[in-house]
Amino acid sequence: MTDGRVGTQPGEKVRIGTRGSALALAQTRQVADALAKASGLEVELVTITTHGDTATESLSQLGGVGVFTSALRDALVRGDIAVAVHSFKDLPTAEHPDIELGAVPKRADARDALCAHDGLTLETLPEGAKVGTGSPRRIAQLKALRPDVEIVDIRGNIDTRLSRVFGEAGDDRRLDAIVLAAAGLGRLGRSDAVTQHFELGDWPTAPAQGALALEVRRQKDATAFGRALAKGLAAINHATTRASVAAERGVLAGLEAGCAAPLGATAMVDDGLLFVTATVYSVDGTDQLTSSHAASLEGNGQAALLEAAEDASARVTEELLANGAADLASLGGAR
Repeated sequence: MTDGRVGTQPGEKVRIGTRGSALALAQTRQVADALAKASGLEVELVTITTHGDTATESLSQLGGVGVFTSALRDALVRGDIAVAVHSFKDLPTAEHPDIELGAVPKRADARDALCAHDGLTLETLPEGAKVGTGSPRRIAQLKALRPDVEIVDIRGNIDTRLSRVFGEAGDDRRLDAIVLAAAGLGRLGRSDAVTQHFELGDWPTAPAQGALALEVRRQKDATAFGRALAKGLAAINHATTRASVAAERGVLAGLEAGCAAPLGATAMVDDGLLFVTATVYSVDGTDQLTSSHAASLEGNGQAALLEAAEDASARVTEELLANGAADLASLGGAR
């Protein structure tokens, strides 16, 4: 008999927690397949409903912090699952006392994408076009480039949102375009709906967009099962992605901005340096502040990458606050 907790009996499956949306299930299946191959263990997906899945408020009203992750974390702490898979951008930046980051797989496309009628781009959309998004950052970016468009707040899964653009022409709820994460569209096989990708240099996205976070309990399982799971997690961890995401989220944490704030951040590792750029927008898109810094990699491995990420993100945060970022948006990091 087993008490239902992961790793209590040899041969037990690795129970992997996920939200139940089509996107969450698609990305978790990819993770599960990779983890099974790397660890040699059987896996089982456990679907968990979060507050964000049932709430009807817009993202800005929800606040964003933990609404898509808390239920998964609770299940992990209870031992109902061994691994929780999150869209990394949904995770709070504060550390959890009982949970740690087990792995960060290689990042997918971090860009945003426009899905519009007739192959239209943001520039070629007609004046007054209706563009759907529930993200304060995307709203600010749209208003900055196309102040004439009408922003329509939307929620729902990707197919539901796409139906607002590509559904029946006579539907009075029909939109001219929507903005979505390219990674989600790709994971669901819907990249065909994209009419324009926004390049990160001009249109930075949410910290950690396109990346997944695999969380595990801090208390280690010393059994053969636990060691095999740890080996599998280490094998699918992508060090460069983990450091880049840490740098972006370091800015988010330093500004105490919350994942719904009008903030975009992009980090990359190249030629022995870790670069991070972040932009804070006014809610109406009329103003913005940008800061960019780089840090040298002093050594090899994950620790050196994370140290550089912390260094660069701290300098970006300090410069943004010194230049008045808190006057543009509601940021708790203003001291």
